[in-house]
Amino acid sequence: MSEHPLIELTEVSKFYGHIRALEGVSLQVRSGSVTCVLGDNGAGKSTLIKIISGLHEHDAGTYEIEGESTRLASPREALDRGIATVYQDLAVVPLMPVWRNFFLGSEPVLGSGPFKRLDVRTMRRVTHSALLNMGIDLRDVDQPIGTLSGGERQCVAIARAVHFGARVLVLDEPTAALGVKQSGMVLKYVAAARDAGLGVVLITHNPHHAYLVGDRFVLLKRGTMAGNHTRDSITLDELTRQMAGGSELEELSHELASRAGGDSPIGAASEPVPDVTPPASQEGPPDGR
Repeated sequence: MSEHPLIELTEVSKFYGHIRALEGVSLQVRSGSVTCVLGDNGAGKSTLIKIISGLHEHDAGTYEIEGESTRLASPREALDRGIATVYQDLAVVPLMPVWRNFFLGSEPVLGSGPFKRLDVRTMRRVTHSALLNMGIDLRDVDQPIGTLSGGERQCVAIARAVHFGARVLVLDEPTAALGVKQSGMVLKYVAAARDAGLGVVLITHNPHHAYLVGDRFVLLKRGTMAGNHTRDSITLDELTRQMAGGSELEELSHELASRAGGDSPIGAASEPVPDVTPPASQEGPPDGR
């Protein structure tokens, strides 16, 4: 590994007016490692992604790329510095073929002037080769990317970032909407990107997925850091406990247990239900007329 991390955030904060979106957050991303950022909805994960990817500038703290303090002005500048972000919606065009999406915005061309045209043959060949290098063997790169499963689309996006020279790969909840099998597929390619020497930032709310591939775990809660652990300093059970709220979850467990014991209307015995059955008629049965 190099002397300096690929990226390092120190005490980074972001405010939108009087609203604190992020405050005092620090993390490191090194080559060949996966840094997992965990947090519930509203924890500040999206704001952190926007700062790393150059979409928003931080208001306080320092952002360093290989030891050089910087302020990224745009996602394009981040890409030029080797930082690629794969968002949850993937930003693909579903009806376009896989190879077209793979090169979207970076298409090679042939000819010049009015005779300029897309180099379709090269794009097909390179797409198939790049996917194979990541262990993805698609039947046909001409098929619309919308026909692929969610896990396959995520894998194509990861392979695309690797092919175009990303050194840091930021993944926004890549397994959030996937089933068990597809999540396993995506995590396998996250590990492949790590083994290829990339620094990976995995944003997730699933501690089980994070623990399978993560080397370092940063926990966010309401825009602040709730924990920063290496893999050998925390167990999955402890990571899950901290992710779920730790002491807050224990308090909730005690509260629910006391309710079940009869200390609240939920566990208390029900009061007798008043009898609303109409009284039986004092007159005899109908005469049948």
